[in-house]
Amino acid sequence: MNLPLIKLGDLAVTRFILGGNPFAGFSHQSRERDAEMRAWYDEARIVETLFQAQAAGVNAAILRGDAHMAGCLRRYWQEGGTMRWIGQTASEAPTAADGAQFCLDHGASACFIHGGVVDHLLAQGRTAELEAAVERIRGAGLPAGIAGHALEDFHWAEQHLALDFYMVCYYHPDSRRDSPHHKGGDDERFAAEDRDARVALIQGLKRPAIHYKVLAAGRTPAPEAFRFAAQHMRPGDALCAGVFTKDKPEMIREDVDLLLAALGNASA
Repeated sequence: MNLPLIKLGDLAVTRFILGGNPFAGFSHQSRERDAEMRAWYDEARIVETLFQAQAAGVNAAILRGDAHMAGCLRRYWQEGGTMRWIGQTASEAPTAADGAQFCLDHGASACFIHGGVVDHLLAQGRTAELEAAVERIRGAGLPAGIAGHALEDFHWAEQHLALDFYMVCYYHPDSRRDSPHHKGGDDERFAAEDRDARVALIQGLKRPAIHYKVLAAGRTPAPEAFRFAAQHMRPGDALCAGVFTKDKPEMIREDVDLLLAALGNASA
């Protein structure tokens, strides 16, 4: 069965989008799990996983805008890969606009501002930096979006930014008020009430939403997680999920099948 498509601006993407957090060792579980993911996902395995997603019918991946991922994508495309890259600005970039420019320079088909950066800039009142980054993306003619963990991110964006899509995290694991960077560790918050508040928020957004962290970083069984997401995805929404193929080599295909079945049941 072919994956249905949605539109981010003029870009058509599948409703399942491959996420890249495991590639960079962001497990949101523990530092030991982070290290295990980094050790597993060398360049060759990342490229192999991208091809697995392509074979499963996925046409887009959300990956960090850094030198390592740009190198993996270059190799993937040189070897015949066809998936489109939705660039996530790197939190370590000097400015959000610089992070966006890196994605624009290295082949992104769409770009969004990292959720931790959005949380941080809004908490610090530095909204002009966020507006400049979005304008950089739009000026290049690419679909532009933001990610975020805090509800306030999206309320503000609806009023002040001209966006093509949102990346809405189901949870607010830790505060980014003082730093945009993910700290890691095993004390992050994954609360059901946060998830419920965010799926309620999504229903009122004016643009498509990409639902992410739907599995609560592995804490929620996949059948349950995809079933819940499908029940709250609007027709123009998509879902992003990362995979750790060391745990299960066929994880991408299984996740795609679970989402398709859940979407079918939700629309029945």
